[in-house]
Amino acid sequence: MNKRSFLKLSTAMLTGAALSPLSSCNNSKNETIEDTVIRNWAGNITYSTGNIFEPKSNDEARDIIKKCTKLRALGTRHCFNTIADSDANLISTRGFVHIGSIDPNTATISVGGGIRYGDLCTFLYEKGFALHNLASLPHISVAGAVATATHGSGVTNGNLSTAVDEIEILTGAGELKIFSKNVDPDEFAGAIVNLGSLGVATTVKLKLLPAFNVRQWVYLGLPMKQLEEHFDEIVAAGYSVSLFTDWQSENVNQVWIKKIAKEGEPSDAPSEFFGAKLADRDVHPIISVSAENCTPQMGVAGPWYERLPHFKMNFTPSSGEELQAEYFVPRDKAVEAIFAVAKNHKEELKSLLFITEIRTIAADDLWLSTAYGRDSVAIHFTLKQDTAGVAAFLPRLEDTLKPFDARPHWGKQFAMRPSELRSRYEKFDQFKALVAKYDPEGKFRNEFMDHVLSGA
Repeated sequence: MNKRSFLKLSTAMLTGAALSPLSSCNNSKNETIEDTVIRNWAGNITYSTGNIFEPKSNDEARDIIKKCTKLRALGTRHCFNTIADSDANLISTRGFVHIGSIDPNTATISVGGGIRYGDLCTFLYEKGFALHNLASLPHISVAGAVATATHGSGVTNGNLSTAVDEIEILTGAGELKIFSKNVDPDEFAGAIVNLGSLGVATTVKLKLLPAFNVRQWVYLGLPMKQLEEHFDEIVAAGYSVSLFTDWQSENVNQVWIKKIAKEGEPSDAPSEFFGAKLADRDVHPIISVSAENCTPQMGVAGPWYERLPHFKMNFTPSSGEELQAEYFVPRDKAVEAIFAVAKNHKEELKSLLFITEIRTIAADDLWLSTAYGRDSVAIHFTLKQDTAGVAAFLPRLEDTLKPFDARPHWGKQFAMRPSELRSRYEKFDQFKALVAKYDPEGKFRNEFMDHVLSGA
């Protein structure tokens, strides 16, 4: 299968499809919550069925799984490709939003897989606890973020899936399987970043930290040349650091530095950071856009969950009319990869790009994590909804990044051939065996996953 064919599969704007008798379910209990056109958050994907279920309990979900021959779990619809699509049935996780009691002995909490981070975080902060990190958007669900290795930033911070201590999945056989790090660490490592292919994650147990406050500052105009000599110092300058660039000058547009706020510490910061100037007001990653939706900056201390994301929970950060692609390279190759992108793609990005964000992620041992086995740097592209332009650009970008063993984000757009994608993960064959074990009939397989697991 060539790059362009797989890109078409991973990004196509799909149309609704009628259910076949072999893949339909009996909805006599009125379990279907929608039967109209369903789109993802960005609007670039129209799901191939309007037949979507919303169970409220494991028993209800189990009944649906047993009745259906084909289905796919659906979270908050923030993926930019067809990984969550189905032409038969969708089973929503938004009925699984329960919050259990915090276990003070293990510092863990069990929550519903469909709960959004923004909703969970307020509860945790009130109880004096925190998660180790958050993504840019707090609007995404826990299970969806975990399944795709979604991440925040920080040289010592693993992606969001590394906070999982245990996960409960209703498998393709309709059986509840608990994957525990303490009981079977090997299967656990394979089951966490599962791409939705083992079943429906109904409950996730998360490891917690004591609550903490964070201050963030933004610096403008970091000379690109500083990355050559000081990259490690720059990305380690805070608990979480993000670089934003449009690739159109000799400078990185912005550096967002988020530091843990210590008692009695002043809120001011140095006026200069490796040649970049401290912003004198709150800013948006795209400087021409209002910062109203962004989390507070200027060193104002606030709860971890109101600073680690870039955008506020009670605001939509944009209309969603964008496309996203992201690639993860080893941290020791990051500077070379960044300069290769700048050299080869400056002109075409001028018309395609809103902004690029560069972040760090610590290595982990989860089989399909984009940071598996290596400290990583993510190069993220927020692109205009120019479907043809993006389709032409991504294969060229991937050719540029190929020498750096880039891994694409599972939930975003990419053009990489399935065989090449699988070669990036040394445990991929073991993952395929895990899928076959817990979903032997392929109930949770869709076209996207068929090609990822077995395509050429």
